[in-house]
Amino acid sequence: MTRGAGGRVRVRTSRNRTAQSTRWLERQLNDPYVKRAKAEGYRSRAAYKLLELDEKFGFLKGVRRVVDLGAAPGGWIQVVRRKVPQAMIVGIDLLPVDPIDGATLFQMDFLDDAAPDRLVEALGGEADLVMSDMAANTVGHPQTDALRTAALVEAAHAFACDVLRPGGTFVSKVFAGGGDTAMVAEMKRNFASVKHAKPPASRKGSVEWFVVATGFKGRAEPDQ
Repeated sequence: MTRGAGGRVRVRTSRNRTAQSTRWLERQLNDPYVKRAKAEGYRSRAAYKLLELDEKFGFLKGVRRVVDLGAAPGGWIQVVRRKVPQAMIVGIDLLPVDPIDGATLFQMDFLDDAAPDRLVEALGGEADLVMSDMAANTVGHPQTDALRTAALVEAAHAFACDVLRPGGTFVSKVFAGGGDTAMVAEMKRNFASVKHAKPPASRKGSVEWFVVATGFKGRAEPDQ
């Protein structure tokens, strides 16, 4: 590695490293959010996305029960623990997540039929906040990637509508400006306010945005 003007780190190419991985490593080494996360004890720079969204929308204040979908490596849970230490947090991810005090973590596929019941049982009551940083593994085809992630958003939204208390909040990563029109329309039927935001911690070149749906209207009563 070398340092250029302004202290920017430049990574030398290596026969054991692809050009793409070299660019990724250089970006990581020069990313102020990565450096800040390391200094402040967060597991990932993604923690600042949630912090910035909360600064704008204020959805963490007073939450008591929180579900984190796509929790690895645990940065969002760390944010909740620091902002609302008394909150009960349940998280799930395909990848392992190192233990976090005050959080119940499951390593399993959220789309597994058994997953929602496991989360609800661990939560022990209605959620104040369901947050999702889930995204499908990309295949390099923008339309396919967007559709696969949209399916996860749809599943997360359906789960949120099953577990949220009236007035609760759903926060989710979406792709390319806010997600499918029909999905957004469904959210607007279920929540008093649906806003889209791209926090500063989200890289400018990334297609990710976030949807913040507040004021859950409650579950419809079944027909008699």
